[in-house]
Amino acid sequence: MKTKLKGRYVIGYDGYDHVILENAEVVYEKDSIIYVGKDYSGEVDEEIDAGNSVISPGFIDLNALGDIDHDILHLDVSNDRNKNLLWSEHYVENGHHEVMMAEEEAFKSLYAYSQLILHGVTTAMPITSVFYKKWAETYEELAAAAHHAGKLGLRIYLGPSYQSGIRVVEPDGTIKLYWDEEAGRAGLKRAIKFVREFDGAYNGLVKGMLAPERIECQTEESLKQTKYYSEQLGVPIKLHAAQGSFEYHKILEEHGVTPIRYLYNLGFLGPKTGIPHAHFIAGYCEAQAGEGDDLALLRETNTTVIHCPLIIGRHGSALNSFAKYKRTGINLALGTDTFPPDMFQNIRTGSMLSRLIENDVEDSTYADLFRAATIGGANFLGRKDLGRIAVGAKADIIAIDLDGYHIGVLDDPIRTMIVSGSGRDVKLSIINGSVVMKDRQIASLDLEEIKNKGQKYFNKMRNGYLERDYQQLPEKELFKPSFKIVDSIER
Repeated sequence: MKTKLKGRYVIGYDGYDHVILENAEVVYEKDSIIYVGKDYSGEVDEEIDAGNSVISPGFIDLNALGDIDHDILHLDVSNDRNKNLLWSEHYVENGHHEVMMAEEEAFKSLYAYSQLILHGVTTAMPITSVFYKKWAETYEELAAAAHHAGKLGLRIYLGPSYQSGIRVVEPDGTIKLYWDEEAGRAGLKRAIKFVREFDGAYNGLVKGMLAPERIECQTEESLKQTKYYSEQLGVPIKLHAAQGSFEYHKILEEHGVTPIRYLYNLGFLGPKTGIPHAHFIAGYCEAQAGEGDDLALLRETNTTVIHCPLIIGRHGSALNSFAKYKRTGINLALGTDTFPPDMFQNIRTGSMLSRLIENDVEDSTYADLFRAATIGGANFLGRKDLGRIAVGAKADIIAIDLDGYHIGVLDDPIRTMIVSGSGRDVKLSIINGSVVMKDRQIASLDLEEIKNKGQKYFNKMRNGYLERDYQQLPEKELFKPSFKIVDSIER
C-alpha cells in the first residue's frame, strides 16, 4: 500500500537538518517513507491532498500529559497557599486512599491520548499526577493506557511511576518528606514487570521506559536500581529533577551537592536519561547555595534536558536559557506537561523566554525549538527513524492547516504556523503509516462523550484536595474564583 501526501509546504530532512520544500510530496509505503520531493512518478494506491498546509514531522512530546490536568487548580494560587494543595501528614498517617475507582483511572489515558493526537503529537512519553493517588501509578492503569495508545495508533513510551517518599505538610505548615521505602521497591518491581510484558506491543508502537517520580522522593538505592534496569532492559529513564526550590535545597542539605551533581556522582546521568525540567541548577537566580557547572555535567554524560517552557513559565520560572543550554551542547527535547498539550504554545513561549533572558534571537528561534520538538526528542529515544520526514523514516506525519483567517499572511511556514497557529490547526495525523486523525476527528471515538466523562473525573479529583488539605479550608477559600460569584447584580 503506497500513499502520496502532498501540500503547500513539506518540512523535509537532508540528513543534517530540516529543510523546506514548496508544493511537494511525501510518499510512504506501509509504515515507512519512501520518497520526499516533487513530481513522484511511481504509482500509488492512495493520494491525500492536504492543500494549503505545512506537512511536518509529528511532534515528539517527552513529558506529555497522561491524565486530566490538575494544574489549572494550582495556577493562580499564592505562594502561602501552595502547601494547601499538598497532602497533609494527618491524611497520610490515617489511611490515605485512591481517590479514583479503577475504571476511572483506566479512562483518563484515553482522554489524554486523544488530546495528544488532536494536537499533533505522534510520539509521547507521558506523565501523570500523583496528587490524587494513594501512592503512585498502578500496573493496571498503565496496562489500560498501553491498550488505549495501541488502539488509537499513538506511538508511546510507557512505564508505571514509583517513589519511596512523598511531600507532606505538618500541622504547623512545614513541608517534609514522608518515606515508605518498601513501596518504592514494590513500584520498581511493578515497572520492570510492565516493561517486560509490554515493550514492543502493538507492532512496536508501545515501548517501555522507567519513570521514577521526582528526585527528592527517591532513595539512593532506587536511583541506582533504576539505572541498572535501564541498561538491562534497554529502555530510557525519565526523572524530574532540578525543577524547584524545595527539591534543590533538600538535596543540597542532605548530600552537599546540587541535584544534577548528585545524579552524576551516582552514575545516573547518561544518553538514556531524560531530565524534565533541569532549570534549577547551580547559579540559578533562586538557588541560595550550590556550586559547580551542572550544564557541563549534562553535556559530558549526553543527558537530555526535556524543556517544558509553558508550564514553568506559567509558574514564573524559565530555563536560563534555552540558547545557553543549546550552545553548551546539551541535547534538548520538548515536553508539554500541561493542558493543552500544544507544542505550538510551547515553542512560542520557550522562544520568547529565551530571547528575553538572552536579549538576542540567536539560538532562540522558532526553528531552534521546533528542532527540539522533533529531532531532539528522537535523539534521546535513539530513533533516527523519528522526528524527520526522510526516506527510511517512519511515516509519522502531521498536516497543519494554513487556510484559517486567523493565520493571517503567509511568510516562512515555520514562523507563520508558530506565530499564528495552535494545536487546533492540525488537521491530519498519520502515525506508523496509518491515518489516526483527519479533519479533527478520531475514528471510533465520541469526543463529546469523552469530554463529559473527563469533566466528571476532574470534578472528583478537585474534591479530593479538600480531604487532603492540612488546614481543611472550605472549598471557596481553597479554590478562589477569579472574580466574585454572584446571583445578580444590584444597581
